[in-house]
Amino acid sequence: MKPIALFASLLLPICGFGAETLHVYTWADYVSPDVVRAFEKDHDCKVVIDTFDSNESMYARIKAGASGYDLIFPTSYMVKVMQGEGLLKELDHAALPNLKNIDPDVLSKVHDAKMSVSVPYTVGYAVIAVRKDRIKDAQASWAMFDRTDIGRRSTLLDDMRETLGAALKSLGYSLNSRDEKQLAEARDLVIRWKRNIAKFDNEGYKVGLDSGEFLLVHGYSGDLFQLTEENNRVQILVPKEGVTIGCDEMVIPKNAPQPELAQQFIDYLLDAEVSAENMEWMGYLCPNVAALKLVSPEFLENPAITIPAEIRARCEVIDDLGTDLAKWTKVWDEIKAAP
Repeated sequence: MKPIALFASLLLPICGFGAETLHVYTWADYVSPDVVRAFEKDHDCKVVIDTFDSNESMYARIKAGASGYDLIFPTSYMVKVMQGEGLLKELDHAALPNLKNIDPDVLSKVHDAKMSVSVPYTVGYAVIAVRKDRIKDAQASWAMFDRTDIGRRSTLLDDMRETLGAALKSLGYSLNSRDEKQLAEARDLVIRWKRNIAKFDNEGYKVGLDSGEFLLVHGYSGDLFQLTEENNRVQILVPKEGVTIGCDEMVIPKNAPQPELAQQFIDYLLDAEVSAENMEWMGYLCPNVAALKLVSPEFLENPAITIPAEIRARCEVIDDLGTDLAKWTKVWDEIKAAP
């Protein structure tokens, strides 16, 4: 979490909340500032946004007792965990008329298909990107992280599910594997990759790739979409072995101070025109059927948004591992401890 966001969140239990304030806990650069300002004006309120850099860090903070948040944006597998632990508030569909815009195909792939506690917000991928002006023979493959000629000028996501998942896909396994032998193979592969990279990183890779400090990064499609809009020397590549498909969703914590305002914000984000504006700004596909009719063709053609069908067939949605999560945590700890 960024220092400013952390400072703000530490004040939450002290400051108190007025009816005019909505506290949102989400990923960085995940809602258009113009959309936020328009909502504030329309609803005579203030929106305060804190950020997290992984589902696990968000979950740990909520479990540790952080309160005061009205709206959180976890990935679908984490929604399942949070719902199972009774952390989420039931949604009032009567207050959410724009639920009709949600793509039913996406709903069929998430845990909460009835949207009882969650509403799909975006669909994104974890892919790779390169500085094409510096790497002339880049391939759309996870094997790029085996290239010693790039030196230590590459990064992998500091995210257990994403990076171990990439290794599992590279080896031809499911990214939700629970098989200890497969996980050991993935561990060894990531340790090999680790010797080639500068660091594991969830946010700095964008600035580093833009400046040329990094030549190859593993990152989130929306982040990299934004970067390609600003720097035409950056190229997005979707590994042929398959990638993770993540559906981030909007949920209201059970103890939210402003649940009604949170529902108003959800419905606002689901408005077709608002959703179209929002997705073109942030670079993630919103599963909003009405909004997708309003976005530009260029947006839909970007590889961060639409990936080839043959690769999509090899992609998977991250699933909740249940008690097998301990196997992954053990392997990830071994990766982090390895030289």
